[in-house]
Amino acid sequence: MDLSEQDLSRIIEMAWEDRTPFEAINYQYGLGEPQLISLMRRSLKPGSFKIWRKRVSGRKTKHQKLRPTDVIRGYCPTQYKQR
Repeated sequence: MDLSEQDLSRIIEMAWEDRTPFEAINYQYGLGEPQLISLMRRSLKPGSFKIWRKRVSGRKTKHQKLRPTDVIRGYCPTQYKQR
């Protein structure tokens, strides 16, 4: 898959966000969880990749089926406020 720098940056940003499920990345960019992990491994420094994997492993909000029903947005309400 040939991604622009802008798309790659957005995918990495979405992968780091706690409330953005892997399914949203798959829907928008066609990357399943294994492909996303591979992309993150190639794109991040080894230490950053380890921190990211530890952060998302087992996180309920990163998997649509495991999300609590009260989590309905892909981002925190204060995340994109204009200042």
